[in-house]
Amino acid sequence: MAKFKFSAKNWEGKIISQEIEGDNKEVVIAKLRERGYFVTSIKAKSKEITLFQRGIGPKEVAIFARQFATMINAGVPLVKCLAILGEQLENPRFKDIVGVIRQDVEAGATFSASLEKHPKVFTNLFCNLVKAGEAGGILDEILERLANYLEDSEELKAKVKGALTYPVVIMSIAMLVVFFLMTFVIPQFQSIFESMGDLELPVITQFLLSASSFMSEYFFVCVAAVVAFIFGMKQFFATKQGNRILDINLLRMPAFGPMLKKVAISKFTRTLGTLISSGVPILQALEVTANTAGNVIITEAIMMTRKQIKEGESIAVPLKQSGVFPPMVVQMIAVGEETGELDKMLVKIADFYDSEVNSAIKGLTSIIEPVVIVFMGIVVGGIVMAIFLPMLQMVNQE
Repeated sequence: MAKFKFSAKNWEGKIISQEIEGDNKEVVIAKLRERGYFVTSIKAKSKEITLFQRGIGPKEVAIFARQFATMINAGVPLVKCLAILGEQLENPRFKDIVGVIRQDVEAGATFSASLEKHPKVFTNLFCNLVKAGEAGGILDEILERLANYLEDSEELKAKVKGALTYPVVIMSIAMLVVFFLMTFVIPQFQSIFESMGDLELPVITQFLLSASSFMSEYFFVCVAAVVAFIFGMKQFFATKQGNRILDINLLRMPAFGPMLKKVAISKFTRTLGTLISSGVPILQALEVTANTAGNVIITEAIMMTRKQIKEGESIAVPLKQSGVFPPMVVQMIAVGEETGELDKMLVKIADFYDSEVNSAIKGLTSIIEPVVIVFMGIVVGGIVMAIFLPMLQMVNQE
């Protein structure tokens, strides 16, 4: 979609100069005529070429939702809210999108329908909640809930990323150090060992020299193989089958698996609770929740639950049959259904699992550090031992 800058007269005769998006000039002119504008000039706006285009993160959307809720609650008209927020946004891409949304709303589209045109910024969950808020006349309350939900989700995501980043970074550094030693340092000892005459080298030293010789001789082949492997795995995991295999194995991983499962359950219950409390029908809420679950196994369990609810079953029974959700979660959901407070019960479950995730992260962090140190000690110590063992043998023989 291209951007056009136009000048036009509205039905009051006032000259308006704005920007609008469209497939081509003719489509844009037709759209403006539908709005009652008489176009006097229009031209395509040249695209700004930027080396790094700033994205729109969930935190920015959360701030947008909270500010929007405050203004709506204060009685500011919807279009005026969009105009004010659009002017104060620092992210140029977000600013343009809000401008387009304002134009659509001015043309008569609903706020939720305007948001749906930008799925990369406003998720299915966001749009469905806004739609429910419009229908129930509680848009300010819904936007406040959305801001809280996005902030809580980002906080949990940041904690999990922090727990996973540390071991990955340390292991990567360890592998790079070993690669450097094997490729550039060990070959320097080759001539020293050859000058020792007929001294029989230990098996570990022979293996180290052979591996080092291979990596030195085929350095670029090794690098290309590693890059190809990483790219191939990334492409495979992007497929439906690969993504399923990855998600299954992630949940089975020792230590990390249980934590990731708790994260998924927390996300499921908080999302579903937020949707139900906002007035979204249960079947639609489950579909939205399944699409945002982040794990294929959890998604399949939610969709199976949705199917059985459609056939007249309660929500707790199919969740139990899936075998994915712990008994405590199923029991609390069953109680919530019986008491008519399912949304509140789901939020309580989410809060409980958030605290469980925090405890799991602390436990993992305390375990990971000594494990990584021991691993690096074994690897580096093994290399040092392989280098100095022949020298010690030669000293003992003398």
